[in-house]
Amino acid sequence: MTLLTSLAAASPARPPFRRSRLLVAGLLVGPLFTAAYLAEGIFRGRGYSQLRHPVSSLALGPQGWQQIVTFVVCGLLVVLFSIGLRRALRPGPGALALPLLVAVWGIGLIGAGVFVTDPVGGYPTAASPVTWHGQVHDLVFSLPGFAALALAMVTAAVAFARRRSGWFAVCSALSGVAFAVLFSFATIGFDGVDPWASAAGLWQRLCVSVGWLWLVLLASHQRRASH
Repeated sequence: MTLLTSLAAASPARPPFRRSRLLVAGLLVGPLFTAAYLAEGIFRGRGYSQLRHPVSSLALGPQGWQQIVTFVVCGLLVVLFSIGLRRALRPGPGALALPLLVAVWGIGLIGAGVFVTDPVGGYPTAASPVTWHGQVHDLVFSLPGFAALALAMVTAAVAFARRRSGWFAVCSALSGVAFAVLFSFATIGFDGVDPWASAAGLWQRLCVSVGWLWLVLLASHQRRASH
């Protein structure tokens, strides 16, 4: 009995930062989403331009189900990653706010797939009807999702500065600024304002790429920290 007690006392306590397999979702989701919309854009018929039209417009038309599936699957992966992020960050600065904001981005992706957008920039039709599901897509899921991801970067900049991870704090701050600027360019372009309109799709894709790259770096950083 004395021996068992001594062995139990000598056993090391479980480390507070345990690696979560859910963090892997953060490494996979960005490349998956990017490869999917690039492939869909290449094989989409005439009238669709990846330079001019938003990614969401790929959800329109007979082949739209492919982008809808991409939105929903990638949104679920982001939500799973946010759960793993919560486990990896706890306790400490940003342990609640950062995973919550990332989860809102994931929910925004899911909603963007369920509620398809209205035609933008003349695709797939020159008519631009305003529908209820298009308004839900824009105002309830897309805009809050982009805003949440931008805030997540700002939150990460503050949180990781307090966690004495200076390089990732700076990376998050710069990513947040670039993300916000590119999103503004894309929004102005989709409103039809020249000269931004002709490259609105490109601005949006650059914006989203900054967001996915930051998410990959965040997942990689936390996997190393949790090891």
